[in-house]
Amino acid sequence: MRIKKGLIGLVSVSLLAGAAVAPAAVLADSHAKDIRIEVVSHGQASDPFWSVVQNGVNAAAADMGVTANYSAPGTFDMVAMAQLIDTAVASQPDAIVVSLPDADALGPAIEAAVAAGIPVVSMNSGSDDYAALGILAHVGQTEYEAGLGGGARMAAAGVTKALCINQEVGNTALDLRCQGFADALAEAGASSEVVAVDLADPAATQATVEAALTADPEVNGVLTLGPTGALPTLEALNSMGGTGEIALATFDLAPEVLQAIADGTMLFAIDQQQYLQGYLPFVMLTVFNEFGGLFQGGGGVVLTGHGFVTADNAVAVFELSAEGIRLAPS
Repeated sequence: MRIKKGLIGLVSVSLLAGAAVAPAAVLADSHAKDIRIEVVSHGQASDPFWSVVQNGVNAAAADMGVTANYSAPGTFDMVAMAQLIDTAVASQPDAIVVSLPDADALGPAIEAAVAAGIPVVSMNSGSDDYAALGILAHVGQTEYEAGLGGGARMAAAGVTKALCINQEVGNTALDLRCQGFADALAEAGASSEVVAVDLADPAATQATVEAALTADPEVNGVLTLGPTGALPTLEALNSMGGTGEIALATFDLAPEVLQAIADGTMLFAIDQQQYLQGYLPFVMLTVFNEFGGLFQGGGGVVLTGHGFVTADNAVAVFELSAEGIRLAPS
């Protein structure tokens, strides 16, 4: 089984205990090869974060001996994503895995899957909304609490005024990250403002961040919500001479993020171990299909994060990057 030692600290012991024996039991039964699980996520293939999720999906499908089909819209488009879910439901799979960035937009398609008797597990986004839609469990991190943790660390580092760079305003998970971040800073007597940027245009993101920093010289901290925002923001700080003067942190990992943390130009990254978000739903849903509805997770949130990558452990994380487990290989 491909789950690595460095990944499992934040996942429930009971789930992984079952996961450890599930492959042998399932693979011994030829019926597992007939199981087909459809995956629909909101993340684009160009985003290195989602390539790691897909690596987890592919590894789990191989380990479980099941078939996986992975699809996502070309842009952050909830109408297109709902259509992909509808297509998955119409194909009558044995299970569906979805991310849930917008419960209002995706709810009808997911409820149709549940009504059709298809077991559904959500991952990555949707920790606050999954249960109301009839989804069996959610695999990921609780976004608001992760934002709180980031804000507390920023405040402890002396940040008094910060920006939260949001590349997908309207994505509930990302909005909750910024809200948690703002609340933690407010608790410490500091403040935060959300700055919206374009996921598909790094140059425009850099220009937007530079404009925001120029407009308010009191800003001394920036949190980005993923590498697609972190890298242009790092370029903005470099071009303005703000590296070292403005604390920078991000959600999620990329090789450049780890290098910046190791170099001391980035304070920390909040890691949700997205490989597990692709992997664990397959363990849960394969067991569900093979053993008459037996289900692990208790119908709750199976936590894969949040953890913090700092200068103390950034180098160690590189060890799993070559396998596409902690981040996409550079």
